[in-house]
Amino acid sequence: MARVKGAMMTRKRRNKILKLAKGYWGSKSRHFKMANEQVMKSLTYAYVGRKLKKRDFRKLWITRISAACKINGMNYSTFMHGLKVAGIEINRKMLADMAVNDAAAFAALCAVAKKA
Repeated sequence: MARVKGAMMTRKRRNKILKLAKGYWGSKSRHFKMANEQVMKSLTYAYVGRKLKKRDFRKLWITRISAACKINGMNYSTFMHGLKVAGIEINRKMLADMAVNDAAAFAALCAVAKKA
């Protein structure tokens, strides 16, 4: 059987890592070993960041809803409970958007939540 040497695949694998490391400072973009370490770390950060993004946006929405509730004379928890009792199912993203862009509609929702 013929001897197979892995030069081509090794070069392809290294170039793929170096391409991902483009724009990194100093040796991290030029030397395979350092680039590989940094790319692995960067991919980990990206994975964690995708989870944190969801958490941060939810926190932002809740803060916006809470601020709009205070303007309408109630707090966040009683507002959310009132909506649940009234059978209104709107997610926090839409509520926050309504609080920022359509204050009249949000005030109407607050009135419904107060009644319930």
